[in-house]
Amino acid sequence: MTRPDPRQTAALSAALSRAVDLSALKARAEASKTPAARPATGNGDEQPAGGIIVEVTEATFQAEVIERSLTVPVIVDLWAEWCGPCKQLSPVLERLAGQYGGSWVLAKIDIDANPRIAQLFGVQSIPMVVAIAGGQPVEAFAGAQPEPQIKQWLDGLLDALRDRLPGIRAAENGTAPEAAEPEPEDPRFTAAEDAFNRGDYAAAEIAYQQILASEPGNELAAAALAQVRFLARAEATDPSVVVRADTSPDDLDAQLAAADIEVAQQRVEQAFARLLNAVRRTAGDDRDRARTHLVSLFDLFAPDDPRVMKARRDLASALF
Repeated sequence: MTRPDPRQTAALSAALSRAVDLSALKARAEASKTPAARPATGNGDEQPAGGIIVEVTEATFQAEVIERSLTVPVIVDLWAEWCGPCKQLSPVLERLAGQYGGSWVLAKIDIDANPRIAQLFGVQSIPMVVAIAGGQPVEAFAGAQPEPQIKQWLDGLLDALRDRLPGIRAAENGTAPEAAEPEPEDPRFTAAEDAFNRGDYAAAEIAYQQILASEPGNELAAAALAQVRFLARAEATDPSVVVRADTSPDDLDAQLAAADIEVAQQRVEQAFARLLNAVRRTAGDDRDRARTHLVSLFDLFAPDDPRVMKARRDLASALF
């Protein structure tokens, strides 16, 4: 089992980061609606699961995963009916969810019934388990793991998040999480998110552009716009373009498209290296296209992401 650096798992895939960021804009006012967590017994006995184990669909992903993660960690179990190891892991996670009595929520997602969620997580193999806290992925592991190792992983996760999420302490103390003061929703963002949720990326892009036209310094709108544009490109791109790019290094269109696919598949460093090589090989307008595309991918990640920082240094070296 792996426990990656939180900065790396926070960008579990660029697409997932996009989904989380957009949903979080809307989640703030709803955070206090999270059902009260059950108190932990402290003796390892299972409690009735109820609201601490939920079946999540594309329609309920925001409410059950993103919004609930603002109060307690949400452990996402990505599975499928045909997956043998999933049938070993899922009962273990369900049993542990009862034992921990509300310190975290188990969200079960059938990737066959919810292919868009699978794409958002960049799923390449299952079972896959991702911990979401504060609207962001923080840790993950793949494959069926022994129960003692999963408990150790969970304990470390809860220790790290105890001071950040009120629902963990509340569940352990047998009290309801403290309700956050609701903030009024911005109808402009709501309209943009509604367009995004129904898959109308063009309308979402226009909505965010309108916000930026009146508020050029609105960082949330700028980040959301970059992410919407990326998802629209990535979903329209045939993944086989990576093979074409690898065999035709001078095909700039293929290089740009392949970089998008690689970012969506969590191969961020490969995508950055591909575009850096394109910058080094080209000149004039082609070089500027490669540079501009690379910089647009930087905007999908936190500025202090070590991969972005390294790629920025490499880009400066390639240009100057």
